[in-house]
Amino acid sequence: MAEAKEATKKKVVKKAPVKTVAKKTVAKKVAAKNSKVSVTLIKSFYGRLPSHRATVAGLGLKRINHTVELIDTPEVRGMINKVSYLLKIEN
Repeated sequence: MAEAKEATKKKVVKKAPVKTVAKKTVAKKVAAKNSKVSVTLIKSFYGRLPSHRATVAGLGLKRINHTVELIDTPEVRGMINKVSYLLKIEN
């Protein structure tokens, strides 16, 4: 009877933890161009969605007719597209 119980028990084998290798980030080619885009706030962001307000603040715009120059990256372009109805964009 004891032999039957021992036969049904499963052996648990602990495996060594797997080491993960951190991937190196590659510098973006877009930033290497240093192309800039000029963005001006032409409409008020008061009364807008909170996420749109945060996007305008993330672009660095503080008031109407405030202009900032930003490096033209896909992340910045996405932010500009989100609140494009409030902005004037110049390359």
